[in-house]
Amino acid sequence: MRRFSWFNATSLTLGFAFLYLPMIILVIYSFNRSQLVTVWAGFSTRWYGELLTNQEFLDAAWVTLKVAVFSSTLATVLGTMAAYAIVRMGRFPGRTLFSGMIYAPLVMPEVITGLSLLLLFIGIGLDRGVLTIVLAHTTFSMCYVSVVVSSRLANFDRALEEAALDLGCSPFDAFRLVTLPIIAPAVISGWLLAFTLSLDDLVIASFTTGPSATTLPIKIFSSIRLGVSPEINALSTVLIGIVTVGVITASLISKRAAVQAERETRAGERTTG
Repeated sequence: MRRFSWFNATSLTLGFAFLYLPMIILVIYSFNRSQLVTVWAGFSTRWYGELLTNQEFLDAAWVTLKVAVFSSTLATVLGTMAAYAIVRMGRFPGRTLFSGMIYAPLVMPEVITGLSLLLLFIGIGLDRGVLTIVLAHTTFSMCYVSVVVSSRLANFDRALEEAALDLGCSPFDAFRLVTLPIIAPAVISGWLLAFTLSLDDLVIASFTTGPSATTLPIKIFSSIRLGVSPEINALSTVLIGIVTVGVITASLISKRAAVQAERETRAGERTTG
């Protein structure tokens, strides 16, 4: 086991500073009283109050949340179905083409994806708005869900499904009652990943949005062209806080589930012993 040397400590400190120091500075300056973000004029929560009354940011946040929820849910359903078809249906005709179409957005530049979707929506005469953003986000996030779910299905014991079929379940009931609960962690992880990607997307949304729908990343990007305002710092701090709470909550839930599983395993070993 290697000793924790000064070199390792310095490298670790510099790495964490590179990742988190900009965020810490942003959080500190979100409480700056001055309107100039680079000049400290005292502690104040003024900009958080003004953020709550900024209707443009609130509307953009609501649009972003709606798009993320709908697109991640639709992407989870379609991605799970695609993963099930790839893993369980074997070598069917067109499988290579189908897999390539599913995984293409993983390696496709977002500019190309956004431009191609824009041309598609214009070609079919679909007005750009919330619907087009949802369809676009579903298209590029579905592949991530498919990768996560297919990796879980590849290690799934099919004897459990066969036992359910032998006991009288239909194929759909076997999937609903046996397969889906077992792969549920992967499905939930895929949904969270798609939700995060949708919240963070700027490039594809900028191609597929319209005057009636502006997402929060687009609103922030358009606002900082004239300079970073203290409200942007306050908004970023709120987002950092939400993400931090979410990560801590997920970690606690995962830790509790791991502890519970370990207890059940030990109890089972004592019973069989």
